Amino acid sequence: MAVQENENSLATMSVFEPGNLGIKTIKVKKSDASSPPAELFIVSPEAEGTYPVLLFCHGYCTGNSWYSQLLQHVSSHGYIVVSPRFYWCLLISLNDEIKTAAKVTNWLQGGLAVCLPENVKSDISRLALMGHSRGGKIAFALALGHAPTSLKFKALIGLDPVSGPSPPTWVEPNILSYVPHSFHLSIPIGIIGSGLSNQTKGIIPPLAPDGFNHSEFFNESKPPCCYFRAKDYGHCDVLNDPKVALASLVCKSGKDSKEKMRRAVGGIVVAFLKAYLGGECEDLQGIVAAPTIAPITLDPVIYIKE
Repeated sequence: MAVQENENSLATMSVFEPGNLGIKTIKVKKSDASSPPAELFIVSPEAEGTYPVLLFCHGYCTGNSWYSQLLQHVSSHGYIVVSPRFYWCLLISLNDEIKTAAKVTNWLQGGLAVCLPENVKSDISRLALMGHSRGGKIAFALALGHAPTSLKFKALIGLDPVSGPSPPTWVEPNILSYVPHSFHLSIPIGIIGSGLSNQTKGIIPPLAPDGFNHSEFFNESKPPCCYFRAKDYGHCDVLNDPKVALASLVCKSGKDSKEKMRRAVGGIVVAFLKAYLGGECEDLQGIVAAPTIAPITLDPVIYIKE
């Protein structure tokens, strides 16, 4: 029994390390042969095979490639990640970005194959959605049907999602109701929050204030849903190292290694996708049962199955 438990622990810990697949990053312009509706940053395994797809929505005032180290970690475990580029203008309506994400979703079935490495295929029937910060709200709004899509999402992950409270372009559409379990979603939801995201940076207000951040998104999620809070890290600590340094000028950042943060978040994402896109629940259950196996402090950890 002890040997079996040790083997299970080692298997779970492996999601926090890069996977065994070589990966390739691909930048796709709107003028390319596949004619995507937005510029794309794609991270794909290089080995021949058919892989699930994760649509990733980046945060406000960041670029999709700023998350390359995190997305490469996820992809190396056997996932194709597609991230559309949103614009940096504060005046751009969130509704416009939701429509862009929907158009990219609709494009996947016919356009993605052209962009992938040789002998790599996408399994669109196993499609998940993830977003960080304002991109987290875009992901939730898209899953909630605020823009129509021809494909159905099988799982949803919010990475420190935030909704508002201002300016108006951040608020509309208003998806938070402050009623527990009120999201009209039947798909599994995973929320990963950061413990410092509700703190100010000098005179700059928090980027993810209480009442609009990860805890409220989880409060409104229906089971099955899970919640992991990176206790000692900040809102932008999942970005690549040079970009974290830039973001730390406007938001609180953790003092410890950001590489550990990316591995922890990447491992949780992989475990969640394995559970809900592949039916392999051992890694997710292992992290919930023993959060200390993660490279950072996760507190609290909550998993509501039903």
